[in-house]
Parts: sequence; C-alpha cells; structure tokens
Amino acid sequence: MKITRIIESPVALRSNISNALVNFSEHTVSVLAIVTDRIVDGRPAVGLAFNSIGRYAQSGILSARMIPRLLKAEPDSLLAPDGTLSPERVLACSLRNEKPGGHGDRACAASALEMAVWDLNAKLAGEPASVAIARHFGRPARDDRVAVYAAGGYYYEGQGARGLADELRGYQQRGFTRFKIKIGGASLAEDLHRIDAALEVAGSGAALAVDANGRFDLQEALAYGRALAPYGLMWYEEPGDPLDYELHAALAAEYAGPLATGENLFSHQDVKNLVCFGGVRTDRDVFQMDPGLSYGLTEYARMLAEMEPRGIDRRRCYPHSGQLLGLHAVSGLGLGGCEAYPGIFQPLGGFEDGMQVENGWVAMSDAPGFGFERKSNLINEFARLLG
Repeated sequence: MKITRIIESPVALRSNISNALVNFSEHTVSVLAIVTDRIVDGRPAVGLAFNSIGRYAQSGILSARMIPRLLKAEPDSLLAPDGTLSPERVLACSLRNEKPGGHGDRACAASALEMAVWDLNAKLAGEPASVAIARHFGRPARDDRVAVYAAGGYYYEGQGARGLADELRGYQQRGFTRFKIKIGGASLAEDLHRIDAALEVAGSGAALAVDANGRFDLQEALAYGRALAPYGLMWYEEPGDPLDYELHAALAAEYAGPLATGENLFSHQDVKNLVCFGGVRTDRDVFQMDPGLSYGLTEYARMLAEMEPRGIDRRRCYPHSGQLLGLHAVSGLGLGGCEAYPGIFQPLGGFEDGMQVENGWVAMSDAPGFGFERKSNLINEFARLLG
C-alpha cells in the first residue's frame, strides 16, 4: 500500500465561549485525509482524522515539514508486517530531523497524521477503531461501554448562575450524571456561587468537577483549594500552568481531594516528570492526556508505560477530547472514561449522530474506523476536504 495524497485544511470551531484564559471564537482545527492506492468498492481507501480541539489548526507544520516527509518516504518503510500503514512508522517518519523536546504544536500536528492511520486500518478491516486499538495493544477486547461526563459550564455573557444550572439540567435530561464547569474566569465568590448552582443539579460534589485551565499562581490555587475542599468534588482540574510541577506538588500536599491535569502534556517525558515531581497521589488523582494532541496513540501508550509501573491504574485516565477520537481511545485502551461536549465545539465536538448517553454511559457502535461517517456535520467537512 502506498500513500498517494495527504490533504489538510483548517476548520473553524463554531463556539463563542470562554474559559478562564481562552475565548474559542477564533479557534480552528486541522481536518486531514490520508489517501492511498488501495481500492475498496471502486474508491481509494482513505484515513480521516483531526488534531483534537483547543490548540489551533497546524497547516504550516503539516504542509512544510511532516506531509512532505511522508510523501518522499519509500512506501515499504511506512508499512507494518501485514502490509497496512504502521502508525509507529508514520509517526517516526513525520518527526524525522526534529529535535527532542519542545512538545508543542508539532505534537498535535503529528497526531492528526498518526490518528488517520488508525481510521484507515480499521476501515480496511471493517471494524471500529476501538477494536483495532485494543488488538494492537494486546487487550483481549475493547470496552463496549464508556463512562462519560458532560464538559460545559463555560463563561457566557449574561448567563449567570441560574443559566448555568439550566445548562447542566439540559445535559442531565440527555442522560449525563456527572458534569464539569469552569472556574477562574470570575472572582472566587462568584465561582463559588456558580458551584452552588451546579450542585443543585449534580446532587453531590462527587458528580461535579471544576476546571481552572491553568489560570492560577500558587497562592490563588491554594485559596481556591481551601474554598473547594468542603464540597468533596469529583476533581479540581489544572489549577496552574501544566508544566509547573512544583505548584502541583504544593497544592497536592494541602488539598486532599482529587486533582486532575495532563491535557496540555504532549509527551511521555512530560508525563514521567509529572508523576515523579508533581506530588501525584496514585489513589485519587486523574490524568487527562489527549492522544489527539500528543503525537497520537503511539505516544499515549508510552505515557501509560511511564505511569503503570509507578502504581497508576490506567482507569484513572480520562482524556481531554470530547470527541470520537478520544472515545475510541478510551474504549480500546480500557481507560477510565471520556469527556463529552454536548452541542459545543462543533463540528468536531460530540459523538455519532443518535449516540445516546444512558445513566452516564455511552455504548460503542459498530461503525468502521472512528465513525466520522455517522456524524453528519463532521463528515461534510471531510467531504469538502476531499472534493
């Protein structure tokens, strides 16, 4: 099999919402297709993917560096023993001549390419990506159901605490039992008012997480931690800069509840440093690395290999994502659960059309690949990409 074309295009997120640091109204995502010379039902076999949500499109890195490397490579050098494209070899080729370290935008550029290989190979086998992922990484089967929580509670102009409660109530009516809201974009007093309103819907702190998106310095993180402690929250997410392990360790020494972080860590070396130097509690903390942002599933497996020997169960992993790439990763690798974006970050956010949440769980479908063809607004973007 040979790659004949790789096509990428930026797509705008249709979400004018804000967290503590970022307004998403200008954000874009790279949608990407790997086209091969393998013919299936009279058409070239194609693998589709995108670079998750939240880090902008990566057109420059892809078009100037990574895509040319793959197109110039000897076709056989990219193949697995069974003749399909190898995710590991495609990733290695895309990173040729790149210095180690500096795991930023190139990580999510490479992930779009690596994830497209999983979509391609699963479609060629006529199976969901989650099944292919489970087999590739030595698991006996995928998880047929995945625990999900509704990630919302952004800052909307004029919404107020009542509006936040109504938003979560809408998610509850759609089958969600756990929720996450934003903090750090308002005063501590206002955020506590928002949390009180959210708890009227969630019912208990164990069903509600809060996310500061890296907004706080140490003193702010500690002040929020002291105020949050009585609530018994599901978790307190990304209080400070994701690479400030000293801050994380200091907060963990004082805040007894679960802390969550990792969505902005893009390499297994960063994850190793978090586990070794971030004050991580293996019995309660949550890890949110996103394969769609961090070189793909090949690198994600390396992250797990850093964590599990150090006593961290992979069921403590809840990838940031809110989309189909993350859902299949959780199912295939046997992780703890998946973020879900009900109705926001379109056309990327959310799962297949008609996929129902029942009592906080989603049943995996039998759609080949990542199931993009069953998400109408997203497959339309891929159709435009392919012309």
